Amino acid sequence: MAKLFCLLSGEHEDLPTSEVKAILEAETCPYTVLEKLDQLLRIESAVECTKAITHRAALTRLLGLELFNCEAELKTILRNLNSTHFEEVLDEQSFEVRIKRVKSYSSKIDTLALERKLGELILKKAPYAKVKLTKPDKTFVGILTDERFVFGLELAEIKAKPFVERRPRRRPFFHPSAMQAKLARCMVNLAEPKQDSLVLDPLCGTGSMLVEASLIGCRVVGLDVQRRMVRGTIRNLVSAGAHAEGVIVADARNLPLKKIDCVVTDPPYGISSTTMKRTTLQIVEELLKGVYGLMDSGQRICLASPKTLKVARLGAALGYKHLESHFVYVHRSLTREIVVFEKV
Repeated sequence: MAKLFCLLSGEHEDLPTSEVKAILEAETCPYTVLEKLDQLLRIESAVECTKAITHRAALTRLLGLELFNCEAELKTILRNLNSTHFEEVLDEQSFEVRIKRVKSYSSKIDTLALERKLGELILKKAPYAKVKLTKPDKTFVGILTDERFVFGLELAEIKAKPFVERRPRRRPFFHPSAMQAKLARCMVNLAEPKQDSLVLDPLCGTGSMLVEASLIGCRVVGLDVQRRMVRGTIRNLVSAGAHAEGVIVADARNLPLKKIDCVVTDPPYGISSTTMKRTTLQIVEELLKGVYGLMDSGQRICLASPKTLKVARLGAALGYKHLESHFVYVHRSLTREIVVFEKV
């Protein structure tokens, strides 16, 4: 077990932390949360578990092996660095030091000057190493947040570009109700599927959930009552290099399946979505009733719905355990509730 840190996206207050925890639990990686700071999560876990986060996470920007953490005060930082044994993580290799500031925390600290100073001190402690600012062998990173300084060895950086390339308007089939790739991936992770788990989206629309679940190694099945949406989903899957066990024209009220591992879905709502003359409340209620018998105890559903629907209360009334809810502002007339249920 090692002390690790995750630099989180600032796109939402709680979702990035919940996503990291869900990934570790899905991959059966034992962990302990040491501390939650602004856009930074400190955990204790096996270093190997960072591979799962790197592969799956949408709302994490960077993963590091923590060497020390302290008050964000220059003398304290230098004292802690001087007492750190760099020979354990650095030999005859090139390195660089990068400082990242969350928001405006510790604004009195000059990050460029601190990078230079820490680089000089590391060189003194590891004289066979050398500084290299372009493609170094190793990168040391310090995070200034909540008037704290967390410093360590970068293990992985998670690029946002793949998610940008999968934005709804860049897909071959577009619909204005389509969910952004990052949020879809996060919802998939919150449902905690394992490798090769069968993930169902019974209201698949343009296939956002199916694409993201497939890309992390899950088997996926999608249903939609509209043939054009099914055709569009297949086009989007092919474009993203994803694969589905099946994408079927079917009504979620009559599911043509016997067994699934989890459900991830974004039911239709709003003026741009077709609800086939049913209310969103009716659709969600029918969905929750329909999938209940297809899952084992402990398996999860993650779904999005308007905050006004109070879907957490509905799920509890239908026999599910409500695990968590997150509220995501979309525009003035819509705030999404991302809710996670567990079958009891």
